[in-house]
Amino acid sequence: MNLVEYLTSLGNIAVALSGGVDSSYLAYAAKQSGIPCKAYTVKSQFVPQFELNDAKKIAEFIDIPLEIIDIDVLAHDDVTSNPDNRCYYCKHHVFTTISEYAKRDGFTVVCDGTNASDDIDDRPGMRAIAELSVKSPLRDCGLTKSVIRKLAQQANLFTWNKPSYACLATRFQAGQRITSHDLEHIELAEKYLFSLDLSDFRVRLIGNNAKIQVPENQIAIVIKNRIEILTYLKSMFDDVVLDLEVRS
Repeated sequence: MNLVEYLTSLGNIAVALSGGVDSSYLAYAAKQSGIPCKAYTVKSQFVPQFELNDAKKIAEFIDIPLEIIDIDVLAHDDVTSNPDNRCYYCKHHVFTTISEYAKRDGFTVVCDGTNASDDIDDRPGMRAIAELSVKSPLRDCGLTKSVIRKLAQQANLFTWNKPSYACLATRFQAGQRITSHDLEHIELAEKYLFSLDLSDFRVRLIGNNAKIQVPENQIAIVIKNRIEILTYLKSMFDDVVLDLEVRS
């Protein structure tokens, strides 16, 4: 079954739209299928502003109704205490809320952008999604990340080549408490590094030290801007280091 046929068989769907390539293409396909559909985007402390902006922009381009849902993820100790399976608790809170909004609007099926390339066995959040009966049409139809990018490009979606992006909570070591103060610093640090033309990088927090991870071909950019980066980041962190193992 192809994706449009699959979506049509569902009757109506609520799409969890993050602003990334996968959920953007899913929202596009839902709109193209002609079935009743609506997108829901979560605004929380774990979501940087650029992701919200992209979600709004893609929803407008696709012409799919969009609702922004404010969720205070830091109100839950099972999230802020940051256990190994934090993602399970966070996804459970988030998708429970999305499902409540969708049900209010008359949508019986909630879908997310998990694709066939995602390793669902190593992602605690996938267990929460399964428990809440959230469907993953891209995965169910066997669409891999590379295929989705090609399809998104053909559909003229600006997100087609957008790097994969994990929420800001992933910047913390398991067991290190997540605070709004630290989240704000990480978002500011990554926003600054974006301004230097870096992409597909992370700023990890270890205690109050920042560890920068970039692809190997971008190390030279970090070295070139070393003094500026140190000056900006050390206003927020005790130490700033560059991970030589790099991001693959």
